Amino acid sequence: MTGFPLPAFPLPAFLAGFGLSVVAVVVLLAVVFAVAVAQKRHSVIDTAWGLGFVVVAAVTFLASANDGDDGRRWLMVTLTAAWGLRLASHIGWRARDGKEDPRYEDMLGDAPGSRNVYAIRRVYLPQGAVMLFVSLPVQVAMYAQGAVGWLGWLGAAVWLVGFAFETIGDAQLSAFKRNPANRGTVLDTGLWRYTRHPNYFGDAVVWTGMFLVAADSWPGVLTILSPALMYWALANKTGKPLTEERMGARPGYREYVANTSGFFPLPPKPGRGA
Repeated sequence: MTGFPLPAFPLPAFLAGFGLSVVAVVVLLAVVFAVAVAQKRHSVIDTAWGLGFVVVAAVTFLASANDGDDGRRWLMVTLTAAWGLRLASHIGWRARDGKEDPRYEDMLGDAPGSRNVYAIRRVYLPQGAVMLFVSLPVQVAMYAQGAVGWLGWLGAAVWLVGFAFETIGDAQLSAFKRNPANRGTVLDTGLWRYTRHPNYFGDAVVWTGMFLVAADSWPGVLTILSPALMYWALANKTGKPLTEERMGARPGYREYVANTSGFFPLPPKPGRGA
């Protein structure tokens, strides 16, 4: 009994490409750290978050030129670049006032010894490691053999849903904040009527789509922990909890929490947004 042979996968080439991605991420974070020290605000790394994935995708795309399927390589680099560049531009525009994000003030305010050295350990190294791990579906997919199948195209469709959800949610929040009459109030219309975090939910769906594209060919299915980590971080660690802690004292926010889904979009409970 021979079973079903698995498609060939160029493991040595993948490992070499992964090494190049590690170097690229280290260089990017070193540049970001230098900028952060010069500007005295480490929140600039938030803008580099999306750019880091674009860098990894670009490096992997070039490194896999003689190994992976061209259709899948182009699909992955395009999806990653669209997501990462939009996110980086959105966060960069939002932070154009040059002020430190309160989250980083709280995190680094009681740093033992040098604040900058502490930031390397608490912010830069963890984000670099997470970036490399979450991007594994992108990296593995670009070395996969065989043309994109139905699961890959399904993944692209799922990615599109997440990208639209995230983009529309961010646009609605930006428009809400631009109106002075909304100062100190809670956005509970549009996508924000169905989930308190449409941007984080959309982000998680984007990476589910990326995983499905990777899972279309062996060994992409093994990267399932990458989108799982993104879901966990957004819903339970660095996304939703920190945002809600900061918003908790705002008038009307407790009622909003009581009546609106925390992550997955659901109809609002009776009595709100009807």
